Amino acid sequence: MQSPLLTELVNALKILPSVGPKSAQRMAYYLLERNRQGAQKLADVLQESIEKIGHCERCRDLTEDPICHLCSSPSRNANELCVVESPSDVLAIEQSGIYRGLYFVLMGHLSPIDGIGPEEIGLPQLEQRLKEEGVEELILATNPTAEGEATAHYIQQMAQPLGIKVTRLAQGIPLGGELEYIDSGTLGQAFAGRK
Repeated sequence: MQSPLLTELVNALKILPSVGPKSAQRMAYYLLERNRQGAQKLADVLQESIEKIGHCERCRDLTEDPICHLCSSPSRNANELCVVESPSDVLAIEQSGIYRGLYFVLMGHLSPIDGIGPEEIGLPQLEQRLKEEGVEELILATNPTAEGEATAHYIQQMAQPLGIKVTRLAQGIPLGGELEYIDSGTLGQAFAGRK
């Protein structure tokens, strides 16, 4: 019979994405058998992160400061605002090095079935920013799912009366992709969004 505390550790590790019971069990045994120092470091950093990391007051990205480094940077283009669903989307766009504007992180998408409406994803705060900050272009970078598309449509309807140019990230065939392996939905998006 497994120790109750070990069972609790395995169950705690299962909350991570893509970690099932077996993977969680392997992680728990590895940390306890082979890397207790690493486990302690993980526990310390996790605890400190939970205590100190919050949300930026302007863009809602994860940060230790009231205003994140992107929002406070004078080198960013304040006329462009990119709306994304999660902080990991900001990281992906930043790693590309292609975008120099500001962000707004929804922390999800509209999902009435799950009780997630405009208030839960910060749309009143986004609307306030659009009215007050001189945004000229609003770039919608929500995921190409039904919920992401519905969220983008809602935001577009909210922004248009304000006279703001609204654009959507292009979707379609990935660089290096071969047509015969592309699903019909992606191929349809590529044709609809062709230049």
